[in-house]
Amino acid sequence: MDGTLIGLVAFAAVLGLLALRVPIAFALAAIATIGTFVIFAFRTGAFAPERAIRPTTSLVFSNSFDLIHSYDLSMIPLFVALGHIAYRADITTKIYHAARVWLARVPGGVAMASVVGCGGFSAITGSSIACASTMGRICTPEMLSVGYDKRLATASVAAGGTLGSLIPPSVLFIIYGIFTETSISQLFLAGILPGLISLLGFLLVILIWVKRDPDVAPAFTGTISMADRGRAALEAWPAVLLFVIIVGGIYGGIFTATEAAAVCVSAAALIGLLQRKLTLRGIWESLRETAIQTTSIFLIAAGAKIFVAFIALTGVAPDIVEAVTAAELSPIVLMAAIAAIYLALGMFLDPIGIMVLTLPLMIPLIETYGFDLIWFGVVVIKLLEIGLITPPVGLNVFVIAGVVGREVPIDRIFAGIARFLSVDVLVLILIMAVPALSLVIPYSM
Repeated sequence: MDGTLIGLVAFAAVLGLLALRVPIAFALAAIATIGTFVIFAFRTGAFAPERAIRPTTSLVFSNSFDLIHSYDLSMIPLFVALGHIAYRADITTKIYHAARVWLARVPGGVAMASVVGCGGFSAITGSSIACASTMGRICTPEMLSVGYDKRLATASVAAGGTLGSLIPPSVLFIIYGIFTETSISQLFLAGILPGLISLLGFLLVILIWVKRDPDVAPAFTGTISMADRGRAALEAWPAVLLFVIIVGGIYGGIFTATEAAAVCVSAAALIGLLQRKLTLRGIWESLRETAIQTTSIFLIAAGAKIFVAFIALTGVAPDIVEAVTAAELSPIVLMAAIAAIYLALGMFLDPIGIMVLTLPLMIPLIETYGFDLIWFGVVVIKLLEIGLITPPVGLNVFVIAGVVGREVPIDRIFAGIARFLSVDVLVLILIMAVPALSLVIPYSM
């Protein structure tokens, strides 16, 4: 049978199952297993199912086993645990409180502090959805209580939460690195400048919004002394320490990404216990939530690994590369087409699902055109980041909607998101046009 045809039918079948709300891990594994069985069953021309059982089970179990026993994959539960422990130890919220004090007199200061807090939270947790959920509970009610416009109060946190995908550490970077066999440490470092540019872009959006319409953000009327600012900055030292361990340790060659995660988990737990902000019960709850979240990610990764092996078996990727090469598309047209595909999928699917579904086809194309895989990883993560706030299914928007309940309709949140989306698109174009923004730090380590 035609392997390319089977591969294309398999992609369509996976999208169909996802439309029926079948969990992506089971959709990928099921379609890949059935497709592999069909290929081996017709290998000799005639249908011989008895000859397909052993190679099919070998492909399924060996690929999932090899992935789960990957050393690099062990950093996912470590960084997830770091996020939960740091939150319960009150480390992540101190970043927001410090920014809240320092930016109090700036127009839209609370919204800006929310974005900065999201950036700081992202620099520890590595999860956009967790960032939006946690910071949404802290920042959004405060902004609404002091009279901020509902669009600004919700959209700023939903957009700020996306920074967890780009600012290291990032779970999406880990999965990308494993599936493309690129350095996760270099990917982490590559996301720093684009992440900071995105953060500054969001702050600029808030400033312009409030300058044009002062009614959306009431001016601060209290008094804050330099002593208050100094005290708030000092209280944020644990978060700064953890970020320095991760970024400084990796850049300086002191730690690998996995070692940095392990050191930070230990440091966060120790700081929380010494400051009496973290209890043994809090540690237990953090580990329990880590196990649940990690299991979900591992199931998706295992299903994706099986699907990748199946796609390699069909030969559909080389055929697509040959077709694109024959079409003689320019690099700009190719990247524009790839961006359009990711943005379209981002309207309906979650980031991990999009990445594991598309990478088997995208990576051969990127390698054929000679693009840097580290740079392309940043582009992909930025595209997935945009998808988190793109209607009709912006996951971060729905997370914030769940936090505020009926107080703010979801269409009002999307109305505020439009301004942040425009900046995201500009940053994406900048990252594509100037690869050095992504590569200067990792290639200087």
